[in-house]
Formats: sequence, structure tokens, C-alpha cells
Amino acid sequence: MNRVFADTFYWVALIHRKDASNGAVLEFSRTLGSAVLVTTDEVLTEVLAFCSSDQSLRREAVITVRGILAARNVRVIPQSHASFLDGLALYEDRPDKGYSLADCISMQIMHREGLTDVLSNDRHFEQEGFRALFRS
Repeated sequence: MNRVFADTFYWVALIHRKDASNGAVLEFSRTLGSAVLVTTDEVLTEVLAFCSSDQSLRREAVITVRGILAARNVRVIPQSHASFLDGLALYEDRPDKGYSLADCISMQIMHREGLTDVLSNDRHFEQEGFRALFRS
């Protein structure tokens, strides 16, 4: 596994020690070795939104996101109008799915980057042909 997409699920489970997937995510993280994690500004926005209502979780999220932004093994793809429009196109093309716009942006970026694996438990990624590594 050379490069893998890191979804909101992954970052939240790392940050939130009481998350049901925290242990599995920590354990799996030890196996990543030199893999490069790819994520987006939109994913980090979702992480911060998720953690915003609890002061200690909010503080932990800020520390983690700052660490992600500085990490050598993490590539954060910046938010742009083009990525918004690409995500919106997929969102519009899948009226029968429950995909969020952030997921659609992530999926479009995964297609563009040639990524197949995603650190997520979200079945929506599987519906688009990706491999969600935390689906059981």
C-alpha cells in the first residue's frame, strides 16, 4: 500500500478515544509504514465540524489537524472551486445515493489520483468501486 485516502472516519477515530473504532484505527495505523496518506481540506473541515461541540475534543482536533498539515507522509489536497464543481457533478449524477458532497469530492479526487483504498467504513466508497478498509 503506497498511497491511501484518509476519510473523515479515520481522523475522527484517531482523535476521539471513545470512538468505537479508535482501537482498530490505532492498530491499523501501525501497519501503514511508509504509506502516504492523501486527504482533503474538505475532509479536515468535516473532522473539525464533528469535534466542535466538545471543548476537549475540539482542542484535540486542532492539534491533530495542525499535525496532519505539517506531516511529511500526509498530502492534503487543497479545496478549490474546481474540486467543488467536480464533487457537485458526482453529487448530481447519483440522486439515488446518500453521498455527501464531501464524499463526492473525495471520490472524484481518488479517481483523479488513481487511489483505490480508503481509510473508511463508509459503504458509499464501495458503491463507487473503492475498497473501504474498515468495512467488515
